[in-house]
Amino acid sequence: MPDSTLTALIAIFALAVVFDYINGFHDTANAIATSVATRAIKPEYAILLSAVANFAGALIFGVAVAKTIGSGIVQDNLILGNGATVLAAALLGAIAWNLITWRLAIPSSSSHALVGGLIGAAAAASGLNAVQWTNFFGKIVIPLVSSPLLGLIIGFALMIVILNIFVRANPRRMNDRFRKLQIVSATYMALSHGSNDAQKTMGIMTLALWNAYPASYADKTPPIWVILIAATAMSMGTAAGGWRIMKTMGQRVVKLDPVHGFAAETTAATIILGASHFGMPVSTTHVISSAIMGVGTSDRIKAVRWGVARSIVTAWVLTIPCSAVIAAGTYAVLNFVHL
Repeated sequence: MPDSTLTALIAIFALAVVFDYINGFHDTANAIATSVATRAIKPEYAILLSAVANFAGALIFGVAVAKTIGSGIVQDNLILGNGATVLAAALLGAIAWNLITWRLAIPSSSSHALVGGLIGAAAAASGLNAVQWTNFFGKIVIPLVSSPLLGLIIGFALMIVILNIFVRANPRRMNDRFRKLQIVSATYMALSHGSNDAQKTMGIMTLALWNAYPASYADKTPPIWVILIAATAMSMGTAAGGWRIMKTMGQRVVKLDPVHGFAAETTAATIILGASHFGMPVSTTHVISSAIMGVGTSDRIKAVRWGVARSIVTAWVLTIPCSAVIAAGTYAVLNFVHL
């Protein structure tokens, strides 16, 4: 391999690790905000639990999402040879959008920031035909719309079922029991987060390997060492915490009791694991946000602070196009410098 190709590969892996790390602290709130808000787990223990479970989830739930990212978003043959610049621009676009939304304490989607980055960089390099639009709509857009709706509906329904089952329960005793159950649901949520989010970085790394060694990585299956790198970076980022977004997710959308937290986490984790099984890179942020709104609505519609929810939805809508634009601009700069 020429020195320039090896250097480019190392640079992409470094950017991928940075993205995965930022994804970890950006999305820490997804798994533990509700448990911290309801005082089910102390923040320091919650972060440790989330880091370990994220690592485990990245290892044990397959690589279907990684394959979608690695071969289902862009026309690989159109970027072969120029793939290093495309992938670097995609990662930089996603990282930039993650940092912008983190600074503003908006729980946007790291997943869709990466997808938007890939689309923007590939389109800038080879035109709109470089995007596999059928897969984009089938595996990205449809889950983008349906997963939050499912979170809202199932979260609401599960909460109604729980409240009816425990209608005669003493409220204090009920909260104490569900506060303990939240340790289980938070672990479940963190496992599901690792199963979906860490795989996206695996897909990018494997696509970079394919760009450098087309014959050796023709099927774009992530090797075990790539899985370990992505899982480690994600868990380390999770351990760093995401306190700004955690406050938005756990306190500002709706006031949560332990039973609400349990219902929201269980709902979101189940949806995310289902998506991981089918290779759909959904937004864990979208799903847990909508599940929180669903369980909050079960008490009364006004229990949800819809102004905060509206700003979250706005970030959902803007994430793919904004990260795509940033990535396209980054590609233009990188390509100019390379020339």
